[in-house]
Amino acid sequence: NLAGIKEASGDISKAARMMEYLPVWSGNDDQTVATMALGGCGIISVASNVVPEQMNAMVQAAVAGDYLLAAALQRRLLPLMDALFCQVNPIPVKAAMDMIGLDCGGCRMPLDTLTPENAHHLRMCLDELGISAYNN
Repeated sequence: NLAGIKEASGDISKAARMMEYLPVWSGNDDQTVATMALGGCGIISVASNVVPEQMNAMVQAAVAGDYLLAAALQRRLLPLMDALFCQVNPIPVKAAMDMIGLDCGGCRMPLDTLTPENAHHLRMCLDELGISAYNN
C-alpha cells in the first residue's frame, strides 16, 4: 500500500537502489536533480515554501529531461538551500518566510529563534536571489 518513499538520507546510491522497488521522492532540496536524473519522481521540499516558482521550474526542467537547465537552477538555489538548514528545521524556513512577508508563526518549544548571524546570512541569500526581505 505504499505510494513511494521520501529519501532523505543523503545517500544517492541508496535512493537509486530503492527505485528498483518503489517510487522515490528526494527529501533533500540539494539532491533533487541528481535524484530525478536517476529516475526519482520529484521533491518533498523545504525550499519550496520560500521559492515555490523557482523550485517548480527546476523540477519541471528535470521532468522535461533538461538536466542542464535543472542543474543550473539548482546550483543558483544552493546557497539558499544550505541557509535553510543552518539550524534545526523548521527554524530557518519559518524565519525566511517571515522575512518575505509570510507570517507562519514561530517555532514551538524546545525550538528557539534563528541566531542573528544566521538571520543575516539568510537575508543575504534571499537578497542574492532578488527576494525582498520585508521584515528586517
